[in-house]
Formats: sequence, structure tokens, C-alpha cells
Amino acid sequence: MTEDGIGAQLSYLVALSRPRFWLYLAGPVLVGVAYGAESQAELIAPAAVVLFAYFLLPANVFLYGINDIYDREIDAANPKKDEKESRYRGQRVVPILVGICGALPLLFAPLVPTAAWPWLAAFVVLGAAYSAPPVRFKTTPVLDSVSNGLYIVPGAAAYAAVAGVQPPVLAVVGGWLWAMGMHTFSAIPDIEPDRETGIRTTATVLGAQRTYAYCGACWLASALAFGALDVRLGAVMLVYPVLVGAIATASVNVDHAYWWFPAINTVVGAVLTMGGLWRLLYG
Repeated sequence: MTEDGIGAQLSYLVALSRPRFWLYLAGPVLVGVAYGAESQAELIAPAAVVLFAYFLLPANVFLYGINDIYDREIDAANPKKDEKESRYRGQRVVPILVGICGALPLLFAPLVPTAAWPWLAAFVVLGAAYSAPPVRFKTTPVLDSVSNGLYIVPGAAAYAAVAGVQPPVLAVVGGWLWAMGMHTFSAIPDIEPDRETGIRTTATVLGAQRTYAYCGACWLASALAFGALDVRLGAVMLVYPVLVGAIATASVNVDHAYWWFPAINTVVGAVLTMGGLWRLLYG
């Protein structure tokens, strides 16, 4: 294969992994480590480093690769694939890499405390079941939203790996509700393409305006759950219901607003991480 051919394939695979969204999986690892660590040394414990490396790239190749494989026909009518993302066209390397990336946790499991193993298993199972038949949660309204709690699983795994115990229930509930809202909000730009291809999702069933309300309810409940754990955490998470309310009532194109959220989530994640580090350093 020529260098151009290799370069083109690598460029495609990077695009497939959705670089804008890498921190959606890797960011929760940083948050989990910041709150699970009891010493500065634990911040760079082998388990923490391994989990961050996995969820930064291989996990994204697995999650979005399997999505693109089973959405090939649907994506043919989705303009987002022409503008912001890559379109899967049957490249044989993709299923191979998806399988390898999905199996990687089996290889590094010995480096990670057993408390994190259920979360790693949950990520692989939910990541596959979301897109792949026969389950294919993404085509079942409500379950498509609920199953996307998988995005906070990396943080739970990191916390468990570093702390040796499971994360607080309220943190898991709050994070899961946040992920449900984020997933469903991200489905709003796809309402028309999904309807045209006969795909049923929470967003296609509710329609745009009621989906805004659903996301706002998820995010408000998330803020309340985090607030019950620590009022400062709840205050930070209130940014989401406020934002969705502003977007729903203002003349903002949701197709554009959708692309603001990687930056918004990065800032919120950084604030949460700094809060955990402050607790550790100055506690």
C-alpha cells in the first residue's frame, strides 16, 4: 500500500473516532481519578494511565466504528457525515479495528483493580448493544437514551480503580442522567434524516420542542443528584438545563448549537476535575 493510501486510511480512522468527542469518554476518567485518589501519587497510578489511554482513542474507535458499520444505510442520507464526520463505505479495516478495540480491556484487565472490571464490561456490552443487532438500543425510544449512560462508565471505572471501592450512587445517578440528556440533545439534528429512513428514537418520537423539555428534565435531575452529593457540584451542572432552555426559546439553529457542546463539556469537566484536585491538594 502506498504512503498516500496509508495516510488516507489513518485520516479516515481518526475522523471515524470523532476527535471532537474524544473527551466525552476520556474526560470522565480524569474526573473519576480526581475524586477517587487519596494521594497525589494515585493521580498517575498505572491503572489511571491505562484507562485514560484506552478511553481517549481505542474506546472511541470501538464505539463510533460499530455505530458506523450498522448505520451505513442510514448515514447515506445524513448530511452531517459530509460536513463534520466521516462516512463508512465498507472499508474492511473498520470491523477488524472495532473488534480489536473492543477486546483490549481483556488485555489490560490485569493492570486494573477488580473493582473496575464490571464497569469495563458494562462499557463494552452497552457500546455494542447500542448499535448492533439484535438489541440495537439506538432504535428503541427511551432505551436509546438510557443506554447512553455508558459515557459516564469510564469515570466510574477510573474512580473504582483508584479508590478500590465503587463510586457514590448519587454521582453515578447524576452522571447517568447527564449522559441521557446529552445523547438525546445530540439526536435533535438527526430527527429529519432518522424519520426519512424510518428510524425511531426518543427525539423522533417526541419532536424537537418536547425533546428540549426532556433534555432539560434530565439535566435538572442530574444537577439535583449532584447537588445532593455536594451543592457546588449541583451548581456547576445547572449550566445544562439553563443552556437547553436558552436554545429552545431563542432563535438558535440546533445544528450549530450541537457543535458547541464539546467545548462546553470540556469546560465543565475541567471545573469538576479541578474541584477534585483542590479537595486532594488542599482538602
